[in-house]
Amino acid sequence: MIRRWSRMAGLLIAFAMPASAAHAQVVQSIHFGLGGFFPKGLDARSNTDVIRRNIRGEFLPADLTGDPTVTDALAIRVQDFRGAQAFGEWVVAFGPNVEVSAGLGIYSRNVPSVYRDLIDDRTLGDIEQTIKLRMVPLTAMVRFLPFGNASTVQPYVGVGVSAIRFRYSEFGDFVDPETLVIHDNDGEPYAVSGWTPGTVFVYGLRIPVGGDIYALSIEGRHQFAEGKTGGAESGFVADKIDLGGANLNVGFVIRF
Repeated sequence: MIRRWSRMAGLLIAFAMPASAAHAQVVQSIHFGLGGFFPKGLDARSNTDVIRRNIRGEFLPADLTGDPTVTDALAIRVQDFRGAQAFGEWVVAFGPNVEVSAGLGIYSRNVPSVYRDLIDDRTLGDIEQTIKLRMVPLTAMVRFLPFGNASTVQPYVGVGVSAIRFRYSEFGDFVDPETLVIHDNDGEPYAVSGWTPGTVFVYGLRIPVGGDIYALSIEGRHQFAEGKTGGAESGFVADKIDLGGANLNVGFVIRF
Protein backbone atom coordinates (compact mmCIF):
# COMPACT_ATOMS: atom_id res chain seq x y z
CA MET A 1 0.00 0.00 0.00
CA ILE A 2 2.72 2.50 0.99
CA ARG A 3 4.84 1.56 -2.01
CA ARG A 4 1.92 2.07 -4.41
CA TRP A 5 1.08 5.52 -3.03
CA SER A 6 4.76 6.47 -3.00
CA ARG A 7 5.11 5.64 -6.70
CA MET A 8 1.97 7.63 -7.52
CA ALA A 9 3.18 10.65 -5.54
CA GLY A 10 6.58 10.50 -7.22
CA LEU A 11 5.02 10.46 -10.67
CA LEU A 12 2.82 13.44 -9.81
CA ILE A 13 5.86 15.45 -8.69
CA ALA A 14 7.85 14.47 -11.79
CA PHE A 15 5.09 15.47 -14.22
CA ALA A 16 4.06 18.65 -12.38
CA MET A 17 7.47 20.31 -12.51
CA PRO A 18 8.09 20.47 -16.30
CA ALA A 19 4.43 20.98 -17.16
CA SER A 20 4.08 24.10 -15.04
CA ALA A 21 7.57 25.54 -15.64
CA ALA A 22 6.85 25.87 -19.35
CA HIS A 23 4.36 28.71 -18.92
CA ALA A 24 5.03 30.43 -15.60
CA GLN A 25 7.50 32.59 -13.76
CA VAL A 26 9.55 30.81 -11.09
CA VAL A 27 9.22 32.28 -7.57
CA GLN A 28 11.05 30.87 -4.57
CA SER A 29 10.15 30.99 -0.88
CA ILE A 30 10.95 29.46 2.47
CA HIS A 31 8.22 27.99 4.64
CA PHE A 32 8.84 27.15 8.30
CA GLY A 33 6.89 26.73 11.49
CA LEU A 34 5.72 24.59 14.39
CA GLY A 35 2.97 22.07 14.89
CA GLY A 36 1.83 18.89 16.51
CA PHE A 37 2.09 15.22 15.57
CA PHE A 38 -0.91 12.95 16.27
CA PRO A 39 -0.01 9.28 15.75
CA LYS A 40 -2.30 6.79 14.11
CA GLY A 41 -4.92 5.35 16.47
CA LEU A 42 -4.69 1.94 18.12
CA ASP A 43 -7.37 0.26 16.00
CA ALA A 44 -5.74 1.50 12.78
CA ARG A 45 -2.42 -0.16 13.64
CA SER A 46 -1.49 -3.66 12.50
CA ASN A 47 -0.92 -6.55 14.88
CA THR A 48 2.80 -6.39 14.05
CA ASP A 49 3.16 -2.83 15.38
CA VAL A 50 5.35 -2.63 18.50
CA ILE A 51 3.32 0.16 20.13
CA ARG A 52 0.03 -1.72 19.67
CA ARG A 53 1.65 -4.91 21.02
CA ASN A 54 2.98 -3.09 24.09
CA ILE A 55 -0.44 -1.62 24.81
CA ARG A 56 -2.46 -4.80 24.26
CA GLY A 57 0.08 -7.23 25.74
CA GLU A 58 -0.13 -11.01 25.73
CA PHE A 59 -1.15 -13.42 28.47
CA LEU A 60 1.67 -14.73 30.62
CA PRO A 61 1.95 -18.39 31.75
CA ALA A 62 -0.69 -18.98 34.43
CA ASP A 63 1.53 -21.51 36.21
CA LEU A 64 3.98 -18.66 36.91
CA THR A 65 1.58 -15.82 37.65
CA GLY A 66 -1.22 -17.79 39.34
CA ASP A 67 -3.72 -15.75 37.31
CA PRO A 68 -4.59 -16.55 33.64
CA THR A 69 -5.64 -12.92 32.99
CA VAL A 70 -2.22 -11.39 33.72
CA THR A 71 -0.49 -9.87 30.67
CA ASP A 72 2.81 -8.18 29.88
CA ALA A 73 1.01 -5.02 28.69
CA LEU A 74 2.50 -1.61 29.41
CA ALA A 75 0.42 1.20 30.90
CA ILE A 76 0.71 3.51 27.89
CA ARG A 77 -1.69 4.91 25.31
CA VAL A 78 -1.19 5.91 21.69
CA GLN A 79 -2.16 9.45 22.74
CA ASP A 80 0.97 9.60 24.90
CA PHE A 81 3.01 9.87 21.70
CA ARG A 82 1.36 13.11 20.65
CA GLY A 83 4.00 15.81 20.61
CA ALA A 84 5.37 19.01 19.16
CA GLN A 85 7.34 19.20 15.94
CA ALA A 86 9.19 21.77 13.87
CA PHE A 87 9.51 21.92 10.09
CA GLY A 88 11.09 23.93 7.32
CA GLU A 89 11.07 23.72 3.53
CA TRP A 90 12.29 25.37 0.36
CA VAL A 91 9.46 26.06 -2.08
CA VAL A 92 9.60 26.80 -5.81
CA ALA A 93 6.37 28.13 -7.35
CA PHE A 94 5.70 27.88 -11.08
CA GLY A 95 3.03 30.54 -11.38
CA PRO A 96 0.12 30.95 -8.96
CA ASN A 97 -1.20 27.39 -9.11
CA VAL A 98 1.65 24.86 -8.74
CA GLU A 99 4.51 24.56 -6.26
CA VAL A 100 7.15 21.96 -5.54
CA SER A 101 9.10 21.82 -2.29
CA ALA A 102 11.81 19.99 -0.39
CA GLY A 103 11.91 20.10 3.39
CA LEU A 104 12.51 18.37 6.67
CA GLY A 105 10.90 18.12 10.08
CA ILE A 106 11.79 16.88 13.53
CA TYR A 107 9.69 15.17 16.19
CA SER A 108 10.78 13.51 19.44
CA ARG A 109 8.80 12.10 22.33
CA ASN A 110 9.67 10.28 25.59
CA VAL A 111 6.87 8.24 27.18
CA PRO A 112 7.39 6.87 30.73
CA SER A 113 5.57 3.63 31.54
CA VAL A 114 5.15 0.69 33.91
CA TYR A 115 3.84 -2.84 33.48
CA ARG A 116 0.07 -2.71 33.88
CA ASP A 117 -0.39 -6.10 35.61
CA LEU A 118 3.01 -6.73 37.18
CA ILE A 119 5.04 -5.36 40.08
CA ASP A 120 8.55 -6.00 41.34
CA ASP A 121 8.24 -8.66 44.06
CA ARG A 122 11.52 -7.47 45.58
CA THR A 123 10.37 -3.91 46.21
CA LEU A 124 6.59 -4.23 45.74
CA GLY A 125 6.96 -1.27 43.41
CA ASP A 126 6.30 -0.67 39.73
CA ILE A 127 8.55 -2.05 37.01
CA GLU A 128 9.44 1.12 35.13
CA GLN A 129 10.69 1.81 31.65
CA THR A 130 10.67 4.66 29.12
CA ILE A 131 9.80 4.48 25.43
CA LYS A 132 11.27 7.03 23.03
CA LEU A 133 10.37 7.75 19.42
CA ARG A 134 12.17 10.25 17.18
CA MET A 135 11.47 11.02 13.52
CA VAL A 136 13.21 13.30 11.02
CA PRO A 137 11.27 13.17 7.73
CA LEU A 138 12.81 14.50 4.51
CA THR A 139 9.95 15.32 2.16
CA ALA A 140 9.53 16.22 -1.52
CA MET A 141 6.09 17.54 -2.36
CA VAL A 142 3.93 19.13 -5.03
CA ARG A 143 1.09 21.48 -4.07
CA PHE A 144 -1.85 22.58 -6.20
CA LEU A 145 -3.38 26.01 -5.49
CA PRO A 146 -6.54 26.18 -7.61
CA PHE A 147 -7.75 29.65 -6.53
CA GLY A 148 -6.21 33.06 -5.99
CA ASN A 149 -2.62 34.27 -6.01
CA ALA A 150 0.09 35.36 -3.59
CA SER A 151 -1.87 38.53 -2.69
CA THR A 152 -5.06 36.64 -1.77
CA VAL A 153 -6.08 33.82 0.52
CA GLN A 154 -5.16 30.54 -1.17
CA PRO A 155 -6.39 27.06 -0.27
CA TYR A 156 -4.24 24.17 -1.47
CA VAL A 157 -3.85 20.42 -1.57
CA GLY A 158 -0.77 18.35 -2.29
CA VAL A 159 0.98 15.02 -2.27
CA GLY A 160 4.54 13.97 -1.65
CA VAL A 161 7.04 11.28 -0.80
CA SER A 162 9.35 11.15 2.19
CA ALA A 163 12.39 9.39 3.57
CA ILE A 164 12.06 9.20 7.34
CA ARG A 165 15.02 8.79 9.65
CA PHE A 166 13.60 7.22 12.82
CA ARG A 167 14.85 5.90 16.13
CA TYR A 168 12.74 3.80 18.48
CA SER A 169 14.09 2.74 21.86
CA GLU A 170 12.97 1.20 25.15
CA PHE A 171 15.05 1.49 28.31
CA GLY A 172 14.49 0.59 31.96
CA ASP A 173 13.45 -2.75 33.53
CA PHE A 174 11.77 -5.55 31.60
CA VAL A 175 10.13 -8.88 32.44
CA ASP A 176 11.09 -12.08 30.64
CA PRO A 177 7.68 -13.49 29.52
CA GLU A 178 8.85 -17.10 29.93
CA THR A 179 10.48 -16.88 33.37
CA LEU A 180 9.11 -13.56 34.80
CA VAL A 181 12.68 -12.62 35.71
CA ILE A 182 13.23 -8.84 35.76
CA HIS A 183 16.26 -7.54 33.89
CA ASP A 184 17.58 -4.20 32.65
CA ASN A 185 19.53 -5.38 29.56
CA ASP A 186 22.76 -4.54 31.37
CA GLY A 187 21.71 -0.90 31.54
CA GLU A 188 21.60 -0.52 27.75
CA PRO A 189 18.41 0.45 25.88
CA TYR A 190 16.78 -1.73 23.29
CA ALA A 191 17.06 0.54 20.27
CA VAL A 192 16.69 0.53 16.51
CA SER A 193 17.23 3.28 13.97
CA GLY A 194 17.07 3.51 10.21
CA TRP A 195 15.47 5.02 7.13
CA THR A 196 12.05 4.13 5.78
CA PRO A 197 10.00 5.49 2.83
CA GLY A 198 6.66 7.18 3.28
CA THR A 199 3.85 9.05 1.58
CA VAL A 200 2.44 12.44 2.58
CA PHE A 201 -0.87 14.12 1.75
CA VAL A 202 -1.27 17.80 2.59
CA TYR A 203 -4.04 20.40 2.62
CA GLY A 204 -4.05 23.92 3.94
CA LEU A 205 -4.73 27.61 3.70
CA ARG A 206 -2.28 30.42 3.02
CA ILE A 207 -3.11 33.95 4.24
CA PRO A 208 -1.13 36.95 2.94
CA VAL A 209 0.34 39.46 5.39
CA GLY A 210 0.67 43.00 4.05
CA GLY A 211 1.07 42.06 0.39
CA ASP A 212 2.53 39.17 -1.58
CA ILE A 213 5.91 38.72 0.18
CA TYR A 214 4.83 37.31 3.54
CA ALA A 215 2.07 34.89 4.44
CA LEU A 216 0.79 32.74 7.26
CA SER A 217 -0.11 29.09 6.70
CA ILE A 218 -2.41 26.65 8.46
CA GLU A 219 -1.69 23.16 7.23
CA GLY A 220 -2.68 19.57 7.86
CA ARG A 221 -0.59 16.61 6.76
CA HIS A 222 -1.21 12.88 6.80
CA GLN A 223 1.88 10.70 6.90
CA PHE A 224 1.96 7.00 6.00
CA ALA A 225 5.10 5.03 6.83
CA GLU A 226 6.25 1.92 8.65
CA GLY A 227 9.69 1.01 9.98
CA LYS A 228 11.27 -2.28 10.99
CA THR A 229 12.34 -2.96 14.59
CA GLY A 230 14.14 -6.28 14.16
CA GLY A 231 11.65 -8.03 16.44
CA ALA A 232 12.77 -10.44 19.16
CA GLU A 233 16.37 -10.48 17.92
CA SER A 234 16.61 -6.79 18.81
CA GLY A 235 14.71 -7.16 22.08
CA PHE A 236 11.32 -5.94 20.87
CA VAL A 237 7.92 -7.63 21.14
CA ALA A 238 6.93 -6.89 17.52
CA ASP A 239 8.63 -6.60 14.14
CA LYS A 240 7.46 -3.15 13.00
CA ILE A 241 6.78 0.39 14.17
CA ASP A 242 3.94 2.33 12.55
CA LEU A 243 5.13 5.91 11.95
CA GLY A 244 1.87 7.10 10.43
CA GLY A 245 -0.23 9.92 11.76
CA ALA A 246 -1.54 13.43 11.24
CA ASN A 247 0.25 16.76 11.55
CA LEU A 248 -1.33 20.13 12.26
CA ASN A 249 1.09 22.95 11.49
CA VAL A 250 1.16 26.74 11.65
CA GLY A 251 3.81 28.32 9.49
CA PHE A 252 5.25 31.48 7.98
CA VAL A 253 6.14 32.03 4.31
CA ILE A 254 8.75 34.45 2.98
CA ARG A 255 8.94 34.88 -0.81
CA PHE A 256 11.90 36.26 -2.72
